[in-house]
Amino acid sequence: MRKSEILRKTAETDIKLSLSLDGEVGGEIDTGCGFLNHMLQLFKLHSGFGFSVVCQGDTDVDFHHTVEDVGIVMGQAFKTALGGKQGIARYADIILPMDEALVLCAADVSGRGYLNFDVAIPSAKVYDGEDEITVAKVGLFDAELVEEFFTAFVRESGITLHFKQLYGKNTHHIIECVFKAFARVMRNAVEVVGVGVPSSKGVL
Repeated sequence: MRKSEILRKTAETDIKLSLSLDGEVGGEIDTGCGFLNHMLQLFKLHSGFGFSVVCQGDTDVDFHHTVEDVGIVMGQAFKTALGGKQGIARYADIILPMDEALVLCAADVSGRGYLNFDVAIPSAKVYDGEDEITVAKVGLFDAELVEEFFTAFVRESGITLHFKQLYGKNTHHIIECVFKAFARVMRNAVEVVGVGVPSSKGVL
């Protein structure tokens, strides 16, 4: 049974997340951050995984703790659900388009967490009082939190992930492309295609 349920409560967030690598888990996605909800709904749809998450976080501060901690719990859920990783494909990659955006994503379910995030998310100039500053946002969501999410995920899951943006101008499209590519790659990487552990060491 490749399923897991993770509960994690800190002074900053209170999270319940359920994952089934073979579907079957229903439930809501409610992190308190609309844009993160949207990305995780896309992940659920395009991965085919059973997935639900509810998070109560200190969003009155900002979305940083919520996004990072959901990444932590999601990584823990994958590690638990994968167990000994018997029979999985282990490797997967895709080049995925989203309108003008094009993102390469590759994964190795190696037991070694590593992230290469070569994604240039566009910034816009805004004015803070009299000073001009540069920020990358989608609504209230800070685009830099995308990398924070995946950093937390790979650290906890022990999965190697590479992202490379090939094209893209629209911030929303680029981030959506990243999450859709992540979903498809994870679906393919954890698919059971044989028997035994796909490593010359005999363990991942």
